[in-house]
Amino acid sequence: MELVCESGLINDYLCDTKEINYSHPKVQEKITELFNQSQSEIEKAEIAFKFVRDQVDHSWDIKGERGTCDASDTLNYREGICYAKSNLLAALLRSQNISTGFCYQRLMLFDTPEKGYCIHALNAIFLSSKNKWIRIDARGNKKGIDAQFSIDEEKLAFKVNEDKDEKDYPMIYVNPHPKTLSTLRNHTDAVEMYKHYLPAYL
Repeated sequence: MELVCESGLINDYLCDTKEINYSHPKVQEKITELFNQSQSEIEKAEIAFKFVRDQVDHSWDIKGERGTCDASDTLNYREGICYAKSNLLAALLRSQNISTGFCYQRLMLFDTPEKGYCIHALNAIFLSSKNKWIRIDARGNKKGIDAQFSIDEEKLAFKVNEDKDEKDYPMIYVNPHPKTLSTLRNHTDAVEMYKHYLPAYL
C-alpha cells in the first residue's frame, strides 16, 4: 500500500498541539530521560516506540477504566487505548524533530464480523536518513500480537483481512482524526468505550 500525506509540508508533522503536547513538563521530563544527543534518528525512533509499546498499558488489556487522551495524561497514568498511545508516541518523536503522523485501520473489534468493527490508530514516521515514511504500531504486544520496530518490512499489530471488510487507510494525517478525539473526549470509562463506542469508519 502506498501511503499518502495529508500535508505536503513535512514540518506540519512536528507541531506541538493540545493532544500532542510535548512541551508539557511531564513529557519533557520523560524526553530528558529517554533521549540524548549521541543517539541517531533511528535509535530515538525505536526507543520511543518501545517505551510506548511496552511501558504504557493498553486499557483493554488491563481492563483499565481510566480514560486518557493527551500525551501528558497518557504518560502520567501509563495507560490508554491505541488512540491515546499514538498521541504519546507522536509527542515523543516530534520533540526529537522526527515528523510523525497518524494512520488508521478498520478492523473487527473482536473475532467475528458479527461482533462489530472499530477504527484502530497507529503512527507513521518520516525517517530523513532513509528518506521514507514507515508505519509503526505501539498498541502493545500480547498473545497473538507481535508489533516490532521495522524499517524495511512492516511488523504491525494487525494485518487487515479485506475478505472480512477490514481496511488499511493510506492517509497519513497530521493530527489525530476528529472521530478518535471525540471518542476519547466523550467517554470516561475506557472499557465501556472500547466495547461499545469506538467508531467503525473514518
